Amino acid sequence: MAKTDKLSAVKGMNDILPGESARWEWLEAQVRDLMGRFAYRNVRTPIVEHTQLFVRGIGEVTDIVEKEMYSFEDKLNGEKLTLRPEGTASLVRATIENNLLYDGGKRMWYMGPMFRHERPQRGRYRQFHQIGAEALGFAGPDVDAELILLAVSLWKRLGLTQWRLEINSLGQPEERKAHREALIAYLEQHTDVMDEEAKRRMYANPLRVLDTKNPAMQEMVNAAPKLLDYLGEASLAHFEGLKAILDANDVPWTVNPRLVRGLDYYNLTVFEFVTDLLGSQGTICAGGRYDYLIEQVGGKPAPAVGWALGVERVLELVKELGTDIPQPGLDVYAIVPDQAAMPVVLRTLTQLRELGVRAQMHTAGAEGMGSMKSQFKKADASGSSFALIFGGDELAQGMVTVKSLRDGQGAQTQQALVDVTSWAHTLQSNA
Repeated sequence: MAKTDKLSAVKGMNDILPGESARWEWLEAQVRDLMGRFAYRNVRTPIVEHTQLFVRGIGEVTDIVEKEMYSFEDKLNGEKLTLRPEGTASLVRATIENNLLYDGGKRMWYMGPMFRHERPQRGRYRQFHQIGAEALGFAGPDVDAELILLAVSLWKRLGLTQWRLEINSLGQPEERKAHREALIAYLEQHTDVMDEEAKRRMYANPLRVLDTKNPAMQEMVNAAPKLLDYLGEASLAHFEGLKAILDANDVPWTVNPRLVRGLDYYNLTVFEFVTDLLGSQGTICAGGRYDYLIEQVGGKPAPAVGWALGVERVLELVKELGTDIPQPGLDVYAIVPDQAAMPVVLRTLTQLRELGVRAQMHTAGAEGMGSMKSQFKKADASGSSFALIFGGDELAQGMVTVKSLRDGQGAQTQQALVDVTSWAHTLQSNA
């Protein structure tokens, strides 16, 4: 028989295996609890959306839409579809389609995989996972601040201390238009230091030129007209309101006038949480206000603000800082000398599990149940606190032996099988 070629995962799309998945579950549990405390409700949107949603929602001349989306044609009906590259546009579509704002603003959050065809690197993959928090229907800087405080609370829970918060205001469309004209005029005078990418973007999306990482362009970009100088009274008041709330909560911030974000839908507040511990990909959470996106996607005009964090990147940071993450443990491991005892074993373990005990059963291999010695080895390696020994003598008396695996002495007691409820709690590690 010919050898079948081994299949591997798609480049940039990774398996999350037991051990590592425990870290994910821990993070997700922290997020779920915190979102509940801030009164944010969970939303789950489809992974596949109509391509047009992202073209309209993210912006046609963004890197994501131009270069990074996994788009395809549905062979059955010819629809143009895309694996979602981010979560906000999908959440906005769901909000409009289900008329969620009919009775006032909503606070929502999501979690799940996103897809972008970019170069895989540390903490950044082609299938990556985002957690996002969005507040729709609220116009004031207080909600911008609340979302930032939500992120800060999460960092505290995760033990992350080495971050900085960068903020900026993009103002309103008419203010950006005046700045855009001044910026284009400035860039036209400095084409000699601009790379091809910058020249291409100069007229289509000049703000993105300011976000360049090209060292040869830094001096020119630093001297470019600043958007903050073009903001009107209302935009400045909104920005000052945000700063005041952050100051009152002892949240340190710096204004980064070059912070524009990679998506076209932002206005007023934009922000990023940045760390220096992950190399060049230092942004761990980013967001801002997008008051025009709902209308852009086809809904009634409504203000909105939100952020998203990259799960892989946050977990990389957690690992870098050596944060102690509790690993899921077992309470008991069932030692079964004779396979004939299995009906009693499984009945007992079922009862224990229903009472909250985490239990693993020893199972037969190709050569049978194996020796008691080999079973105890496996029990010890499992990390269980106790071994339950279903020996023939014990079973004949309607008993099971409970042996401690972690007290250093191997203390043993016998418990009645007819009354599992009375002793189950003694097996739980949190008892």
